[in-house]
Amino acid sequence: MKLNLPKAGACLTAAALIAAGTASAHRAWMLPSTFTLSGDEQWITVDGAISNNLFTPNHVAMRLDGVTVTGPDGAAVEIQNASSGEIRSAFDVLLDQQGTYRLSSGGAGYFASWQEDGERKRWRGTAETLAAEGIEQKPDVEISRTVRRTETFVTLGAPSDGVFATEGTGLELKPVTHPNDIYASEEVSFQFLLDGAPAEGVSIELVRGHDRYRDVEGAVELTTDADGMVTFTPDTAAPYWMSAEHESEGSLNGQPIAVRTSYVVTFEALPF
Repeated sequence: MKLNLPKAGACLTAAALIAAGTASAHRAWMLPSTFTLSGDEQWITVDGAISNNLFTPNHVAMRLDGVTVTGPDGAAVEIQNASSGEIRSAFDVLLDQQGTYRLSSGGAGYFASWQEDGERKRWRGTAETLAAEGIEQKPDVEISRTVRRTETFVTLGAPSDGVFATEGTGLELKPVTHPNDIYASEEVSFQFLLDGAPAEGVSIELVRGHDRYRDVEGAVELTTDADGMVTFTPDTAAPYWMSAEHESEGSLNGQPIAVRTSYVVTFEALPF
């Protein structure tokens, strides 16, 4: 699927839809101070939040206990000076290897809800604690599994591909165009995988950042093709936020449950 991302007020082709107005849902994101750098060694600061407007903290801070950084050689990189306030978290990363770094936050878990003594009860945790606490035995319990990832990529020197190895669980990005080699007015192609296979029919939302300063948000809705691919052309140099979501039916101990998986990536388009 191909489209051009419009400037404010322009029209889209029939292949996409623009959602007018402001976002109605809270969105998770990580935004590095710089996406591409040069030199032998550099520092970046990364902001993380869940907000109503992209890259404007105004709701709650992102939890940092699930954040990992992977260096170009595949080894873990320690985050430094981590802190969390009410509406924003931040941490620093020292880049001392040439190539691309992967910054990721997320995890998997189970959610349950049921009625008890006239009240709606809610629970979240692992499969082990689900069984240990007897959650499955609650009357009319509804159980779902969630797998989520929020990522961004930063490159020191020339872009590299080592950090794009996939795990085969949930939604994952397998870039065709490198996330740190994107330019306004040039076509971009991303492939999405679901549990290791091309993710066909996955809903994608793409939004240019700093939507607080626009009368029209300009969110673009896409759908992956049979190969899990989406292709688009950003018209404007800016940071962008892309979200992929998929829901299917799974099972737990032979019982059907809903499985919801999501993937978010932040990247920038540079001036052409």
